[in-house]
Amino acid sequence: METLIGLPFALLQVPNLKLKRPGWFHQPSAMVTFSLVLVSYFLVTGGIIYDVIIEPPSVGSTTDEHGHSRPVAFMPYRVNGQYIMEGLASSFLFSIGGIGFIILDRTHSPTTPKLNRILLICVGFLCVIISFLACWVFMRMKLPGYLK
Repeated sequence: METLIGLPFALLQVPNLKLKRPGWFHQPSAMVTFSLVLVSYFLVTGGIIYDVIIEPPSVGSTTDEHGHSRPVAFMPYRVNGQYIMEGLASSFLFSIGGIGFIILDRTHSPTTPKLNRILLICVGFLCVIISFLACWVFMRMKLPGYLK
């Protein structure tokens, strides 16, 4: 394999280029990178690829017992189908849960004062618990007979 890859370099000479990095191009900061990763996580878990391909409506509608049309945010009885608002709400909760775990990880810094550490633990734990419970309720709305 090495001889096969090296064959073009035996016949051709690699030019001696002096390439410089543009002056305006700098390494992004940690928070910019984190923000890009978080936004991409939000979009991917929200089903943006599904939404672009299938083009579902933002919310659905159902008819109640009186014949009136009512909006619904969750596509019932379909695990592999979603409305746009359903995906965004679920993705928001997934992101809040992930941020809660990141906050809990930040409590291990030795320079954090005790009061700040307790507040960070409370906020992180609340984010994780709220995210879990809300996703559980969303799943119960999506599949009414599930998790009983």
